[in-house]
Amino acid sequence: MTHQLELWIIFGIAIVGMLILDLAVINKKAHVISLKEASIWSIAWIAVSLIFNVLIYFLLGKIKALEFLTGYVIEKSLSVDNIFVFIMIFSYFNVPARYQPRVLKWGIIGAVIMRALFITVGVGLFKLFDWIIYVFGALLIYTAFKIALRKEEKFEPEKNPLVKLFKKFFRVTSDFESEKFFVKHAGLRSATPLFVTLLLIESSDIVFAVDSIPAILAITTDPFIVYTSNIFAILGLRALFFVVAGMMDVFRYLKHGISVILCFVGVKMLLAHIYKIPIVVSLGVIFAVLAVSILVSLIHKTEK
Repeated sequence: MTHQLELWIIFGIAIVGMLILDLAVINKKAHVISLKEASIWSIAWIAVSLIFNVLIYFLLGKIKALEFLTGYVIEKSLSVDNIFVFIMIFSYFNVPARYQPRVLKWGIIGAVIMRALFITVGVGLFKLFDWIIYVFGALLIYTAFKIALRKEEKFEPEKNPLVKLFKKFFRVTSDFESEKFFVKHAGLRSATPLFVTLLLIESSDIVFAVDSIPAILAITTDPFIVYTSNIFAILGLRALFFVVAGMMDVFRYLKHGISVILCFVGVKMLLAHIYKIPIVVSLGVIFAVLAVSILVSLIHKTEK
């Protein structure tokens, strides 16, 4: 058995075990997740991810471990921007706090499946076409400027193509029906606003995947490292959502930090055939940018 196969097995056991504990045991019943509970689960997911990173170090070596850590940090930071969109979606539909974990649970499970598809396609494109690295690099730089210059936009979910298509074929109730996605009244099945919320969560993740997958492919094209770092970051998103929602001031300027990281990674891709930026330098830049953006946010908070 190769070391990578051993790690695949450990990865599968760790993910399944954590999901069962989180979703089927501790959070089996709908309830409001407190900041304390969310913080504990966020720390737990980060701890499991770092333990897996240590295993990669001993079984696959220093370079692979650094690639995993860099990819994980990139995906984790980008997921915070995703969370801001989730908060807008929940706020628009006035989703009760006790129902939000259920939507996030299924949203993240769907994201895991979609990320696997996106990663497979992305790695395949890199292997088939050398020039695709320039396309991805330019895309990341464009996205970086779009995030940096983005203003508060009016949120209009009714214009979402997926929601519009769904409403053409399915009835949607005007009110929530407990935590149900579908209900049956007078023999007619209808979707609830909670399911429409889930559709928007899933569609927004597709958009973010277009940015995040090229970003990690700038670090490595090893499918094992790309997928495991991505999934560990995504699965901790549910708990991180409630941490971010409860500490918005700490993340006030994080979007600017994310735009700088994406721009850096984009430049790294454009220079790939001229100069390969060492993985240690990439990791250092990413950590420094995140630290500065959070520090500036804290300073702004104390000055109020």
